[in-house]
Amino acid sequence: MTLWQRPLKRLQAMPPAGYAYAEQRTRFRLNSLKGFVSLFLVGAVLSVALAACGGNVSNSTTEAPAASPVAANKQNVELTLVSFAVTKAAHEAIIPKFVEQWKKEHNQTVSFKQSYGGSGSQTRAVIDGLEADIVHLALAGDTQKIEKAGLIQPGWEKEVPNNGIVSKSVAALITRPGNPKGIKTWEDLVKGDVKLITADPKTSGIARWNFLALWNSVIKTGGDEAKATEYVTKVYSNVPILTKDAREATDTFTKQGQGDVLINYENEVLLAQQKGEKVDYIVPEVNISIDNPIAVVDKNVDKHGNREVAEGFVKFLYTPEAQQEFVKLGFRPANEEVAQTKAATDKFPKVKTLGTVQDFGGWEAIDQKFFVDGGMFDKIQAQRKR
Repeated sequence: MTLWQRPLKRLQAMPPAGYAYAEQRTRFRLNSLKGFVSLFLVGAVLSVALAACGGNVSNSTTEAPAASPVAANKQNVELTLVSFAVTKAAHEAIIPKFVEQWKKEHNQTVSFKQSYGGSGSQTRAVIDGLEADIVHLALAGDTQKIEKAGLIQPGWEKEVPNNGIVSKSVAALITRPGNPKGIKTWEDLVKGDVKLITADPKTSGIARWNFLALWNSVIKTGGDEAKATEYVTKVYSNVPILTKDAREATDTFTKQGQGDVLINYENEVLLAQQKGEKVDYIVPEVNISIDNPIAVVDKNVDKHGNREVAEGFVKFLYTPEAQQEFVKLGFRPANEEVAQTKAATDKFPKVKTLGTVQDFGGWEAIDQKFFVDGGMFDKIQAQRKR
């Protein structure tokens, strides 16, 4: 029984009282009608409000909202991808494939803003306010800096395969045409007449990989830290100039003609060859696995309401389809299935002894030991300048 039916039942039970009773019944009907109209109008307003909030969602539910309720209701979604420079060609090949698949499966059009540059400078830009939704950087240490700034939640590397590593490479030694100095192994870099070009590991992500590759070449062949320190000090004494980043190091070697050998990513060499450039290079049998992580920037995707799409793109990068694009453009795949394909085994020479960052305690320990102010690299530089 409704609230307005109760007084009506009581009135019907009363004996008739002439005009007063009739007037009372009329007044009640009018009041009931007004109440009904008021309830109807309130219901209509609420329905309109709920419809406006619900967008294109046709079925209402009391369950928790999806991971990205804002993006779920948009026909067009934008992602901002911030990455280190040498991934540009790979992402430009992969992004259209993801956009096509997402449109087919979710009926949403995804567009990308893209930013490429040195990993260290990209990291600082994100920390300083560049609102990246996804970061693909040269080393996990840079991603960890963004985590420490409060933009990425701890545990990001466990949310996807391979501890967040989505692309890989190794170090390569690029020589002058015909390799006139006879460079074959890491040991050849300490010859007195060999000049090496590399960037400054205090400012460049790839240069930290270069330093670690040099150090690793001694440790993995039975040397101790004293021998590694002696070797790396001799190598850097053969470096005429430390450039600020990898791109400047490459320009110094190729355009300015300085140096006899350049340390660079293997994928950069392979990409240059695909563009028709003739590059002489060696991939040493003792090497370091150059691992590049991917991460969703939690604070920004929650602000932009596009978490679902951002996570979808990151997961897509691990699919065989995307990993094959990385292979085409010179990156060693993170997907083991793709790594065993003929396309991958034909492209990449086998590395006999491969070191990893974990062998040296992870990037936090590496930075603390080698690259902080007053660390081993500064001591090596002081020795070199004597």
